[in-house]
Amino acid sequence: MSLLKSILNMVLKTAVESMNTESTPQNGRTASSTGTNQYPSPNTQHPSPAYFAEILRSEFPQYSVRQQVPVTELAGFAADEFKLYKTRPLQSYKAEWGQPYDFVLSQGDKPVGVVMLGSGGSHSKNVKYLIARMYAKKLGLPYINFYTQYPNERSYVVERIRKFMNA
Repeated sequence: MSLLKSILNMVLKTAVESMNTESTPQNGRTASSTGTNQYPSPNTQHPSPAYFAEILRSEFPQYSVRQQVPVTELAGFAADEFKLYKTRPLQSYKAEWGQPYDFVLSQGDKPVGVVMLGSGGSHSKNVKYLIARMYAKKLGLPYINFYTQYPNERSYVVERIRKFMNA
């Protein structure tokens, strides 16, 4: 019984420490005015999808921008197998199960990149995001992700999109 109690205490302690570190910047870093650091400062609001839409439309006029595009609109209704988890090698992930792309950048009618917004560990842990990412990769589209719990200063967002899009 004492072993179970110590395991529970350890799990609870880890959970509390995790919650405390998620709400504070790592390594004591704070948001910088250069936009190269994306840690939140106490007076910074979290950016909305409208914030990213405005940046995409004003800073990247060479692309048309569509919002909330289903994965199936780009990939079709395919039952492709992606081994997202090594523990489930036979699991099939369908495009229609993916998280809709927050933004699709296109030139003419051809999609050339996707931008996804998420929070917490959604881009690396949530199956819907993983499916969307894998289909973007399969289609040869850059997958640019931003975590909305950070301020994502304008210069930082523009710099990352340019890096991925080679614009």
